[in-house]
Order: sequence, then C-alpha cells, then structure tokens
Amino acid sequence: MNVKVNDTVIVLTGKYKGKQGKILKTDPKGGRVIVEGVNIVHKHEKARKANETSRIVEEEAPIDASNVMFVCDKCGKPTRVGHSVVDGKKVRVCKKCGAVLDKAYVKKSKKAAEPEKAEAPKKRTRKRSQKTEEENKE
Repeated sequence: MNVKVNDTVIVLTGKYKGKQGKILKTDPKGGRVIVEGVNIVHKHEKARKANETSRIVEEEAPIDASNVMFVCDKCGKPTRVGHSVVDGKKVRVCKKCGAVLDKAYVKKSKKAAEPEKAEAPKKRTRKRSQKTEEENKE
C-alpha cells in the first residue's frame, strides 16, 4: 500500500467517487483503508445498561486501497507515489511535482539544518549540603 494514516486521498470508484478525505486507519494485510466521510454505514447499537438508550450510529466502513489515490499537498493533484533515496533514507515522492511526501522526514531534515543549542546541565546539590556551605561562608 502506498498510503498511510493522515494522508489525503481521493476516491476513484463507487458511490463516493471524487470525494476527498483523510485516511483514519489502514489494514495492510487486507488491503483496505478507512477514509474520513467516505462509505458511511448505519450501525444499530442496543442499550447495554439501564440508563442507556438504543441508537443508530453512523460510521465509516473500510474500502479497498486500490480505489483511492494519494493527493499531493504541494501541487494538490491526485498522483501516484514514487520512492526515492534522500540522504540514505527511502522516502515517498510525488511523481508529478517531485515533492517529498513523508512529513516525519521533512520535519527531521529541517531540524538537522538548524544547529541545536545545548545548555549545560544544572549542578544538583542536596539541600543539607547547601545549608552547610552557606553557614561556612558566614
């Protein structure tokens, strides 16, 4: 599967064709994904306790991963996902505009560019030893 959780995708086939949404959950073994606002089903819930009421709940059902296509954040177009090696790390790349799609990798590369300011750790002293040092000074 070329899609991950929190990716924006567009539905290619079925009742919800053309609808965009964010991926909430993936099932790589089954090849299915749950997309926000797509494939809504009604589930009947029975009251389990005396103070609860029975109700009908609307929730998203999984659809096949082959029926969705990734939407690039940079160019805003549905695209296939390519793979490339950048700085020794394999990352996902947009095939239309060439932008890096892995958000975690983008954040790490920005941090690596900025040198971190390291502060010296504070010296720990016991309260008793502080009192004795103050008494000795006086």
